[in-house]
Amino acid sequence: MNRATVFVFFVVFVSSWFQPAPDALQSHPVIAVETSKGSFEIELFPEDAPKSVAHVIDLVKRGFYDGQRVHRALPGFLVQFGDPRSRDAAQDSEWGRGAAASSGAPVGAAELSKKRPHTKGAVGLAHPGNPAQADSQIYVTLADRPELNGRYTVIGRVSAGDEVPARLERGDLILRMSVRE
Repeated sequence: MNRATVFVFFVVFVSSWFQPAPDALQSHPVIAVETSKGSFEIELFPEDAPKSVAHVIDLVKRGFYDGQRVHRALPGFLVQFGDPRSRDAAQDSEWGRGAAASSGAPVGAAELSKKRPHTKGAVGLAHPGNPAQADSQIYVTLADRPELNGRYTVIGRVSAGDEVPARLERGDLILRMSVRE
C-alpha cells in the first residue's frame, strides 16, 4: 500500500468512530411546554408509539393543554397534566378523575415498547386501567420507575429544561404548549 491509500483507509476508519448513533440521525418532533415555573421540552418517539404521538401532537396544535393546571405532583415520582377541567379551580377535587378528565377521544391502541423504559424524564400517557384507553393525560417521571414498564406507553423524554418538572406542584399553570416537527 502506498501512503495515500493508507491515509484514506485511516481517515475512513477513524471517522467511523465518530458517527452519530442511529437515534441521533432521526429528527423527532419536539413539544415545548411553558409553565408558571419555567419551560421544558419533550422529544417525541413516533417510531415507537405512532398513534399516541400523533394524538398528543393534534391536541397540542389545537391548544388543548393551554391554560390547564398540573393535577398530580408526587415528589420523586411524577408530575401529570392533561385534564381540561383543571382550568376551573372550583373543580379541583375532580381533577384527573373520570371520563371528563380527558379529551374524550382515547388513542385506541396500546403502544407498549421495551425499547423505551420509564427512566427519569420519561414522558408517558396515563390511562384508567387499559393502555389503549390512554388519552390526553401526560406524565413526566421524576426518577427511574421500572414498575411502570409494560403498563404505560412512553411517548417521549424530557430533552431540555429537565429541572422544571421536579419544581411543578399541583395547581401550577401550563401556560402553553407548541410543537416543532
